Amino acid sequence: MSARHTAIESISNHQVASTQDYLAHAGEEIYGQYVFHEAAQRQFLAKPIFKRLRRTIEGLEPFDPVIADAVAHGVKEWALSHGATHYTHWFVPMTGSTAEKHDSFLSPTGDGQTIAEFSGRNLLQGEPDASSFPSGGIRATFEARGYTAWDVTSPIYLQVEPNGVTLTIPTAFVSFTGEALDHKIPMLRSQEALGTQALRVLRWFDNTSASRVFTNIGPEQEYFLVDRRLAEQRPDLVLTGRTLFGAPSPKGQELEDQYFGPIRERILAFMMDLDRELWRLGIPAKTRHNEVAPGQFEMAPVYEPTSVGSDHNMIVLSMMRRLAPRHGLMFLSHEKPFAGINGSGKHNNWSMGTDEGENLLDPGHDPHANAQFLAFLVAVIRGVNAHADILRASIADAGQDHRLGANEAPPAIMSVFLGSQLEDVIEQLEKGAASASKKGGSLELGVTSLPVLPKDATDRNRTSPFAFTGNKFEFRAVGSSAPIYWPQTVLNTAVADSLCQLADELEKLDHGDFEGLTSILSRIVRANKQVLFEGNNYSEEWHAEAARRGLPNNRTTVDALPALTTQKAKDVFAKFGVLSERELAARVDINWERYVKVQNIEANCALDMARTMIVPATAAYLGQLAGGSASKGIAAVAEHVAGLADRLVDAIHALEHAQHAAHEAGSVQAEARAFVDQVIPAQNALRAAADELETIVSDELWPLPKYRELLFQY
Repeated sequence: MSARHTAIESISNHQVASTQDYLAHAGEEIYGQYVFHEAAQRQFLAKPIFKRLRRTIEGLEPFDPVIADAVAHGVKEWALSHGATHYTHWFVPMTGSTAEKHDSFLSPTGDGQTIAEFSGRNLLQGEPDASSFPSGGIRATFEARGYTAWDVTSPIYLQVEPNGVTLTIPTAFVSFTGEALDHKIPMLRSQEALGTQALRVLRWFDNTSASRVFTNIGPEQEYFLVDRRLAEQRPDLVLTGRTLFGAPSPKGQELEDQYFGPIRERILAFMMDLDRELWRLGIPAKTRHNEVAPGQFEMAPVYEPTSVGSDHNMIVLSMMRRLAPRHGLMFLSHEKPFAGINGSGKHNNWSMGTDEGENLLDPGHDPHANAQFLAFLVAVIRGVNAHADILRASIADAGQDHRLGANEAPPAIMSVFLGSQLEDVIEQLEKGAASASKKGGSLELGVTSLPVLPKDATDRNRTSPFAFTGNKFEFRAVGSSAPIYWPQTVLNTAVADSLCQLADELEKLDHGDFEGLTSILSRIVRANKQVLFEGNNYSEEWHAEAARRGLPNNRTTVDALPALTTQKAKDVFAKFGVLSERELAARVDINWERYVKVQNIEANCALDMARTMIVPATAAYLGQLAGGSASKGIAAVAEHVAGLADRLVDAIHALEHAQHAAHEAGSVQAEARAFVDQVIPAQNALRAAADELETIVSDELWPLPKYRELLFQY
């Protein structure tokens, strides 16, 4: 029996075991137990130190280094009380994943003893090697010094493993020259830029009490789970996170029976473990369900401040990756692990709010009368339209190229969906003052046992990349594997730019001059209305219409990245202090290099699998067919398989040639273009031949677990 069939047999006998005493570990009792949150701070810090730290966390005053040692002592005592032996500065370099270096609390005293030490300097600053992370030329190989700096706004937490506990300090990562080497610093800068400009607008509306504006996010995380015994027999899943070969399963998602369907026991056990571990870390995991594709699922948290929510999403991905093997599963975060069925995104729910709890994107009951809401809404519309190209670039990578524009993801065209109520208000505003708004009404269900439901005036549009959903926008185009810091940085900067322009104009008016306000908003709407679209973003008609409107449609990463090198992009990031020209150029270079490296790994993997797995299986099957050559039917099958085998070998040689030619292209940009134009089509041709062979070669001989097994047997 083949390894593949042995794995299938063992899956059928798999028994779900209880991993936790769920009665003793309910959500309320364990929530935040591994976090140095407000209650822990109050317990382990002296009252004056506690109060000053809280003011910094709440954005009311900068951190005072004078209290660093006192805070560090409290943190250390809290960590030691939970059994911690080490501490680490946790950060997010430009690799797309997280990084950490662990140091022990223990220090020798010279008399054969040790003491636990952790100073204010240990808390505030670390020094990892900056030369071995992507820097886009900011750091040379021989220039190793870089620093991690404690991000006070993001909670300190414990990593609790079966064999020990590590105190984990979320940090930013900066070079010796003071330039950002991570995703977090630009995001924090963009937050401040947006907050500063939003306060200017609020002051015109006579709001003098709010002292801070910040953004909140709630990223919905889609992902796949497959049986690990099957997945580990596929080098493509192990090395690239997606299947480079695979014929469609006889049954896919066409019956639509997976979406919100009953969750299988084994998957639910994973989800329950995930929820409990996230709750312990203070991550407000709220929703879990089956997604559209077989083997696909989703979790969603409650809204949080963007800096915290961005860190938490990275922890969510890490926790999923760590927990899946305990349940015999492999976690797949790739945007398109399987061809022909839905891929995965990270729907990023985004809004702006004040430190007084006001949501600046909440329309209230009568949007036409809520001038402040309309001002912020119009600023967002203008930001998306004016900076659609860099917003598209912020979500560009090799995985996204397989997903964007397919029938489960928004297209590469950035547009804004408002819904019928706000669309009506904006149309009125385009012509002058908005004087009315559509009401929601009720939905009569026609069944006497069911209640009448209030009807939202705004429907949802699942095809829109940037959709208004009642009191927030949903940036639906973000990829499932992506750190959300960078898309948030670009979005915040784009909106800050619009708010700045709006504030400049408002400050020329008298306070309360709503006719002047109306005139300004009308002008902005007329200049940016082309980005508004209420229809089906998947349709070919929209692509044609978007072209007529002059909206950019950068279909691939190679098409999208040049937007970040324009003078407009350089100017907007520099204007608000988000990225210097050198920092921006570094990120562009890293994205180009990453794209080429990912595509090269995939091509290498496809060639290796084709040569060492698919060709031998095909040859073995031809050998079997040769024994039945007396049969006309078998002879015809053998001839067909032989033809496919020749096509497969020719495709291997063509891919090798295309890959070699790409490496000779010169610049990394030219190499990336060669991958798009030559290597990827050659790889697709190789896949087409292999996938056809999969449907013909004897099932006993085929070495790769098939879609029907990966997607339905777990």
